[in-house]
Amino acid sequence: MMARTSDIGRAAGILRAGGLVAVPTETVYGLGANAEDPAAVARVFQVKGRPPTHPLIVHLAAAEQLGDWVADVPDTALALAGHFWPGPLTLVLRRGRRVPLEATGGLETVAVRVPAHPVALELLSAFGGGVAAPSANRFGSVSPTTADHVRAELGDAVDFVLDGGPCDVGVESTIVDATGGTPSILRPGGVTPEDLEAVLGRPVAAGSPNHIRVPGQHPSHYAPRARVVLVDPLEIATEAQAAQERGHRVGVFLPPACADVPVKAHAVVTVPESMADYARGLYGFLRELDQLGCDLIVASLPVEQGLGVAIANRLRRAAGPR
Repeated sequence: MMARTSDIGRAAGILRAGGLVAVPTETVYGLGANAEDPAAVARVFQVKGRPPTHPLIVHLAAAEQLGDWVADVPDTALALAGHFWPGPLTLVLRRGRRVPLEATGGLETVAVRVPAHPVALELLSAFGGGVAAPSANRFGSVSPTTADHVRAELGDAVDFVLDGGPCDVGVESTIVDATGGTPSILRPGGVTPEDLEAVLGRPVAAGSPNHIRVPGQHPSHYAPRARVVLVDPLEIATEAQAAQERGHRVGVFLPPACADVPVKAHAVVTVPESMADYARGLYGFLRELDQLGCDLIVASLPVEQGLGVAIANRLRRAAGPR
C-alpha cells in the first residue's frame, strides 16, 4: 500500500503539532519528529528507549535547504550532496542555529540527508521543515523495512504510520564526516566506499579523528532476539548441528556458495547472491528467524566490497555483546 495525498497532509499536521510519524525512506522506516521541536525530539528518544546522547539524522526535502540547517557547507559536502542526494548518504556538518542540541545529542555537529523515497519527499515538502528521524524501532533492535514492522514493534507509541511500501535499500544510510578537509566514513551503508571514492577522486578513510558520535555505533545494534554467531562459511553446517545438539533452536543464514550443503537447523534462510538483494532482505531475514522461534542464528560475513561492507557491519553489531 502506498500513501495517499490525504495521508501526507495528515502526517504533516501531526508533525506540526509535535507528534511522531513513522516515515518510509529508501533505507529503513524512520521515527520522525519536527527537528526544531525539542519536546517532540525528546519523545523520539523516549519511545525508542534511545540514550539522549545518540544524535538523530535530520531529513530535508532538497539539497538546496542544506545551508538553512548547517553552519557552513565545505566544497566536499557540496560535491557529495550534489551527486548522491536524494539518496542513502548522510553528511555530518557543523550545526546551524536552527537545530536544537536535543536533536544532535548535545554535539555541535548535525547529521543531515535528503531521502530518495517519493513518500518521504512529499511529506518533507508538505511539512516544510526538517524531520529528525532515527529508525522506527526500539533502540538496538532490528530496523524496520515495512510499515508492518513498525506497527508490530512500536504500536500506539507512534501517532501515525505513513505506509510507503517495502524499503528499496534495506540498510541505513552511509554516514560521512564532512566537517574537515578529509571526509571519512563513520557508518557504512547504502552508498558504498567505492561510490564515494569515484566521486571524490581519492580514498575515503573509515572512522573519524574527531570522535564524532553518530547513529549505529553501539557495540550491540541491529540485533534480533536470537543470539547471532558469526563463523567461517565452511563451518556453518558444523556449527549449526552442534548448536542444535546443545538444545538450541537454530536459524541459519546459508551463503550462496554453500547452498547445496545439507544443514540441520530449525530454519534456514538462503542468502541472495546479489549484495543489493541481501541488503534489502537482511533485516526481514533476521525478523523472520525470530518469528520462527529461533534462539540462535548462525551466519557468516559476506565479502567486504560494495554493499558487503554495510552488511558485514550490521551482522557484526547484531552479534555484538549485549
